[in-house]
Amino acid sequence: MVEPLTKSERETMKAIYRLVENPGEVTTGTVAQRLGVVPGTASATVKKLTERGLVDHRPYKGIELTTSGQEMAVSAIRRHRICERFLADYLGYTWQDADRLASTFEHDLSAEVERRLYEALGRPAFCPHGLPIPQPEAAVIPHMPRLYDLEPGEVARVALSGSMEQSVVAFLENLGVRPDTRVEVISKQPFDGPLELRVGGTTRMLGEKVARQIFVKTMERD
Repeated sequence: MVEPLTKSERETMKAIYRLVENPGEVTTGTVAQRLGVVPGTASATVKKLTERGLVDHRPYKGIELTTSGQEMAVSAIRRHRICERFLADYLGYTWQDADRLASTFEHDLSAEVERRLYEALGRPAFCPHGLPIPQPEAAVIPHMPRLYDLEPGEVARVALSGSMEQSVVAFLENLGVRPDTRVEVISKQPFDGPLELRVGGTTRMLGEKVARQIFVKTMERD
């Protein structure tokens, strides 16, 4: 019988999958930073996952998920986002609190409970902060562009990662940029210059560094 993954192993696989979405090598250091643990703890977990054939970790080449590891990571992220949806829709939690609290009980759900919860929620396509909920048994999560990828005249709805620093979330909140907010790119300065956005009828300026942290769902102009 295959030994089930522990909570820390699932969280590590989720972290690796999300880090791979961004440019740059995934290391035990970046995984540890993402999880908020010491590098030694991340290294020990990565070693266990490597021994189980879920992670490929080679010196000087970083960390990658194997095919089976990626499937399990996507499944874990799907479960997390379904739990977030339940916390937000049924219990009224904010998207930040839903993201934080989902990790406290998602690992104890059976596949049957997860399926019934998903159906009871109306088969949602997105989590409370706007990121896609993968289909059952999906091997990948649908790609979402970054706000900085858009060009002047393009319109989109905002999605924010739960791992975003709270200072950045607070800054965006002051600008009126929050999950599902409609934004329109007015102008984009060259050489990684700032974006000029229309947010709720107000013009806002947003730097390249922050704009690259924001996911978007593109849409047609009204």
